[in-house]
Amino acid sequence: MNRKKKINATLKKKQKKANAKLHTSNKPRYISKAERVKLEEATIEDKKTS
Repeated sequence: MNRKKKINATLKKKQKKANAKLHTSNKPRYISKAERVKLEEATIEDKKTS
């Protein structure tokens, strides 16, 4: 019984990893506070030059 259980656990683990790979998140990539400030400054500069 233990051998069966171990094999099934291994197969379930592989299947779970495969499913996790298929499911992609729609969450946007994290942008740090410092990076946001840089982007904001860059857009302000672009507006000034336009």
